[in-house]
Amino acid sequence: MAATVLLYDAYSLIYRAFYAIRFLSGPDGQPVNAIYGLAKMLQKMAADHTPSHHAAVFDLGPPRKRLTLLPSYKAQRPPTPPDLDRQLPVIRDMLEAMRVPLVEAEGEEADDIIATLATRAARADCHVLIASNDKDFMQLVGPLIRLLRPDGKESTIIDPDGVRKRYGVSPEQMVDFLSLLGDSVDNIPGAPGVGEKTAAQLLQNYGALDNLLAHVAEVTKPKLRDSLIASAERLQTNRQLIRLQADIPLSVDLESLKARAPDVTALAVIYRRCGFKSLLARLENPCPSGQADLFAGK
Repeated sequence: MAATVLLYDAYSLIYRAFYAIRFLSGPDGQPVNAIYGLAKMLQKMAADHTPSHHAAVFDLGPPRKRLTLLPSYKAQRPPTPPDLDRQLPVIRDMLEAMRVPLVEAEGEEADDIIATLATRAARADCHVLIASNDKDFMQLVGPLIRLLRPDGKESTIIDPDGVRKRYGVSPEQMVDFLSLLGDSVDNIPGAPGVGEKTAAQLLQNYGALDNLLAHVAEVTKPKLRDSLIASAERLQTNRQLIRLQADIPLSVDLESLKARAPDVTALAVIYRRCGFKSLLARLENPCPSGQADLFAGK
């Protein structure tokens, strides 16, 4: 059987866990909602997909390359909430106790590291699942790479047909699609007046952004045509910002990402400290896979 590589977009999952479960504290009164939610998500995904290899990928430091292109990149993002910030060291300890490899590189975004690992794994004929709610990963979806979007009790797996059904474009067109739209989350401005339906229709008609701009005079709606002409330079920059880099130099190989049994002793210490009685009981007495509610009581 082909290997299955499960790549966790760490901060995407951590933030989802933090906001999905609120006001959960441990015996010492410290917040543990993100820790608990992440533990449940990882437990559920591992049970459902039984990866042969996996990794949790983190951002580390400012994203130097994209800040050079756009100094205001992600500038509007608020700081990490204090109740989440104090849980991050425990989360890293928990991942290490779970023996989930942590991958990060100074100045590189998790998205590019995941793109690099996913591309390497696909070249080795591995099946790849990227666990994230970030639509930028749609551009990587292909014959061996799928996007796994955690959503409560169930998860959604996005394949190429799923991308086309949701956005009206192929995975290969997603960079141009998102360049036209912009991304308010990352503070990337798109072409004014261009929404999802318009961007999809333009790419259905012209195939790619370069061809669209080369034939922009043919666009019949004056306001749309003027917007595209005025935004042409910005759209080219957007494409550089949005395209994921799949060639980040990493000292990580596939062998180092092999799934291993957790360090039960170390993990039990963390669960006890956080007051996770149900997780502790399951750790000590594993139950059949697929039976745990993602956000069941702790």
